[in-house]
Amino acid sequence: MTVHFIGAGPGAPDLLTIRGQKIISQCPVCLYAGSLIPDEILAYCPSNATIINTALLDLDGIIEECRNATNAGHDVARLHSGDLSIWSAMGEQIRLLKQAKIDVSITPGVPSFAAAAASLGTELTLPGLVQSVVLTRTPGRASAMPDNECLENFAKTGATLAIHLSIHNLNYVTNTLIPFYGADCPVAIIYRASWPDQHIITGLLSTIQNEMSEEIERTAIILVGACLDDDGFENSRLYASDYDRRFRPNSNQANPKQETPKQEKPARKGTKT
Repeated sequence: MTVHFIGAGPGAPDLLTIRGQKIISQCPVCLYAGSLIPDEILAYCPSNATIINTALLDLDGIIEECRNATNAGHDVARLHSGDLSIWSAMGEQIRLLKQAKIDVSITPGVPSFAAAAASLGTELTLPGLVQSVVLTRTPGRASAMPDNECLENFAKTGATLAIHLSIHNLNYVTNTLIPFYGADCPVAIIYRASWPDQHIITGLLSTIQNEMSEEIERTAIILVGACLDDDGFENSRLYASDYDRRFRPNSNQANPKQETPKQEKPARKGTKT
């Protein structure tokens, strides 16, 4: 029996992967991460499935439910929001499941930062402006930040920042970033990206706090960087007319390459030619 960890996506039910939906529909037991998983995704569970909200459980309780299910011969769908590779607490669960000799599988999901960028209609890596995205957070009760993973260090790169789990620290975020990005750097806050009640607030590092709604206390991503003001970027070379690619050899059509004749290998010493 297997515990299937599934990234359920950022919120919109149709952003669940086909693989994830198939696994959910086949598992007699489903453990899901509370209000972060919409009811429409839980509806894919079999009609007689046992569905458990893990927001009410601690780590040991979650593992116990998985152990009980697998001992009974049942596969488990373990649903987390977004993608499992970041801030999902999957690692600590898998460690204990492996100690219990319970098989696991992982199905990735659409990450929330990608849904946030899509809601803005922007690319986070624009030629001539920025070619890196940093996924980070600020210190919180659940996990501290390593000393070298501070906003100041990431800001020195000038990369696009996708700051998670930090809306409660917005004042700290803006004050920390202004010396590096400038007061006029654009910023966007996306609350519950892809959900029906999605809300977007845009502004500058120096003004965004004045635009904030008091109702937004969690489940929001802060995007910071020049890519949010997307007028000053260059075109990439990827689709340039004179850019040769394997499947679009434009200059080769004008100057076809001649096949290079194969050269004979030099004879080894002591052999006749």
